[in-house]
This record gives sequence, C-alpha cells and structure tokens, in this order.
Amino acid sequence: MTGDLTYEVLTDWEQLPPEHHHLDVAGVDVDADDRVYLLTRDENRVFVYEGDGTFVTTWGEGIFTTPHGLTVAPDGTVYCVDCGDHTVRRFGQDGTLLATIGAPGVATDTGYRRGGGKPLVHNVETVARPAGPFNGCTNLTVAPTGDLYVADGYGNCRVHRFTADGELIASWGGIGVGRGEFHLPHGICATPDGRILVGDRENDRIQVFDLDGAYLTEWTDIQRPTDLAVDRNGLVYVSELWRPLGTASFTRGTTPVDLPGRVTVFDPAGTVVARWGSLRGGPGHFIAPHAIAVDSAGDVYVGEVTGTFGVRAGRVPAGLGDHQLQKFVRVKAEHHATQ
Repeated sequence: MTGDLTYEVLTDWEQLPPEHHHLDVAGVDVDADDRVYLLTRDENRVFVYEGDGTFVTTWGEGIFTTPHGLTVAPDGTVYCVDCGDHTVRRFGQDGTLLATIGAPGVATDTGYRRGGGKPLVHNVETVARPAGPFNGCTNLTVAPTGDLYVADGYGNCRVHRFTADGELIASWGGIGVGRGEFHLPHGICATPDGRILVGDRENDRIQVFDLDGAYLTEWTDIQRPTDLAVDRNGLVYVSELWRPLGTASFTRGTTPVDLPGRVTVFDPAGTVVARWGSLRGGPGHFIAPHAIAVDSAGDVYVGEVTGTFGVRAGRVPAGLGDHQLQKFVRVKAEHHATQ
C-alpha cells in the first residue's frame, strides 16, 4: 500500500445467510447510519447489512435484469441502476419502489451493437452517436443541489442531469478522447464543493465538470475507473478494474503487462494519497473492483464482479468467495506507528 493513508482488510465481514448466494457485488453504498447496501448479481437483489456485517434483509427480488450501480441519497432513499433494462429505480429503504426513470427494456438509438465481431478495444466502439437516456446506464450520483446525474455508458457516451423528481434537465458528452468525450462513462460522483467526477473507464481517466457540465480538468493517474465515492473531507475513492495483459485502452494502446485491479484515494485536487491492490489473490487484493463506498469512519467497501469479469470470462477459477465484497478499515496514525 502506498500513500499517506493506511488500511487493513477486515476478512469475513459479510455475514451472508446460508440460504443466499451471489457471485457479484455490482453496487455498494452506505446510509447515514452506516448500514451497507449491496446490489448483487446471480441473486439479483439488494442485500442490507449493519456496519459490523450483520445481515438485516434483502429486497428487490424479481425486479432487476443486470444490476449495475447503487446510490443511497441524502434522504435515505436508494437508487438502483439497471444497465440491462436501461432504467434507474428509486426505492424506499424497505424496498418499496417509489419511481422509475427510463422505459424498462427500451434503449435509445445510439447505433450500439452487442456482439458483431471482436472489438479492437471494447464493444463501446460500436456506439455511433450520442442519444438521450438511456442505453446501458451505469451509475448515479446526487449533487448537493439535489439534482441527479446519471452516467450512461455501455451503449451511450453521455451524462444526463435530472431534477430530484426525475425530469431531464440536460445531457452532455460525445464519442472520443477529447474534453467532454467518453468511451464508457462508468462511475460518477458529486463532490461537496459542487463538481461532477466521471470515471471515463476505457479512456483511463476521470473527467471533472461543474454542475452544468462544463469541463474543468481531468485526472489521468488512473486505470479503468469503475466507481467513485467521496467522503465528508472531500477525499475521492476510486475502484479500478484489472486490465489484463494484451488488452487495450483508447488512450494508451495495448498493455504489455498485467495491470491488476486496485483502489486509489485522491485528495480534492486529484493527488494520490493512498493506493493498493495486486493479483496475488486472497483478502486485500482484487480481481474485478466495480463498486466502492466509504462510511462515516472512513472505512472503505469494495464490491467486485469476479463472477462476470473473472470466472465466466475464464480469467480466474471459480470459488473466489473472498473476491465479492471486501471491507478495509482505516488505520489510525498512532495505531499504525506501533505495528
């Protein structure tokens, strides 16, 4: 681990009931009471835990197609992004469906094609034009104003801004590697000072915008950013996906080495203050980091899509149960000095 902050992995945190099973944790967030919400695949539902890992409940059964992102809003409601049926759903904390943004099962026309031959870099290169919401939407954030911002990445190349009631205000983004252009806008978060950070995954960067979508800057000391979270001090936590040997990005070409999945923590200006991860396996390391959250104590939760990205793709063997969700506890300075 490098940087000014230090974390220790807390093994066996998730006390998953024996009657349940999931291969992937596609989304994770915490509420004001530090309850932890997981959006899972295999069992497509939301799992709820106390901060110590005690199981509370599940909900959302029979609703989701391809769960992708989860955000707990300041008012305690829970937004779940389903890239499979192109919707964002808003739930009460008990799982009551309150609203749906987007038409379930209906994708906007961007020219995106699934399959159709081996892509040069990633299948998002089949996106021919930007369009409105949604085509393969990925994640949502709630700005300090209460407006909603949704990354629309797998079949589109845009960010959409909505009112708190789900009315579309504006969209921005185009295809490419320039300012305000994207190749798979995947993770998104709003900072306390009113910036929108977008994980431009297949361009290996985070683009920074104001609340109106005006480009401010970008952070490039990053690889395949999948999700972003911000704490009360403005520190930004990023999960980064493994880029296997021989695969490529749109900005850096083909990698001649394995680039393991990892977590990076940035200060508000984009300077790295902590970073960890490798392919050595076991607790504390990563296969497919996909979701990240931070609680009031500064502890970090990382969800992985090891089943989808690793096992089913033939990159890793089955049975990696320690690579679905990991909790990392921030080590106090005085404690770390005595180790």
